[in-house]
Amino acid sequence: MLVSVLRTGLTLALLAFSFAALGHDVGSHKPAINTPKDSRLEFAFPLPVPGSYELPPIMNAAGGVVLDEEGAKHELADLLRDRIIVLAFIYTRCGDVCPMASLQLSALQDLATETPEVAHGVRLLSMSFDPDYDTPVVIKEHARIWRSQKKGAPEWRFLTAPDRVALAPLLVAYNQSIGPKSDKGSSTSEFYHIFRAFLIDRKGKVRNIYSLDFLDPKLVVTDIKTLLLEEKGAGR
Repeated sequence: MLVSVLRTGLTLALLAFSFAALGHDVGSHKPAINTPKDSRLEFAFPLPVPGSYELPPIMNAAGGVVLDEEGAKHELADLLRDRIIVLAFIYTRCGDVCPMASLQLSALQDLATETPEVAHGVRLLSMSFDPDYDTPVVIKEHARIWRSQKKGAPEWRFLTAPDRVALAPLLVAYNQSIGPKSDKGSSTSEFYHIFRAFLIDRKGKVRNIYSLDFLDPKLVVTDIKTLLLEEKGAGR
């Protein structure tokens, strides 16, 4: 019950400053606010039919040492196997873009339950780039707030790095630039960053990169379905 209340409260708070928060990203398209039956954000444009377009490989998805919510070490490359991956870089102290992205990922997790093939075929990963603060204990609590409670929801793992030395190659590989915020008076946000989420196929190839403006759950599900159809066509 507490998790549901927290998630609802965060939704309402985020909607209050959703347009102001877009200044943290580089996109120019503003998302539309959804109808009251679902207050999470989504685009208002016709989506293509899954499989009617291609998503050419962009680059190889990089691996590296990461920690899960229990503090166990993993090789990120291992977590990129067996499923289509949506990987987002966030940090828990972020007061604007990261919570909005997590809100969209929570909507994606819920939406995926409507198509079992998608739910079984995808894994969400949220990777913190603030290992000094985002310890396994912190990300475990963060995950508890955002994860879907729906039966059959796809797996959503929250990860952090052992330290900044281990994190640095990952940031370079995914071109994830971060830096200290110029506003020293901020009590919640410590870093400037450009949000990116990566759609990664089972072969470890990045097939799409989403800014916050394009992290629409219906669009991402359409892209996932397109990759699943591509796999079927290739006889996987």
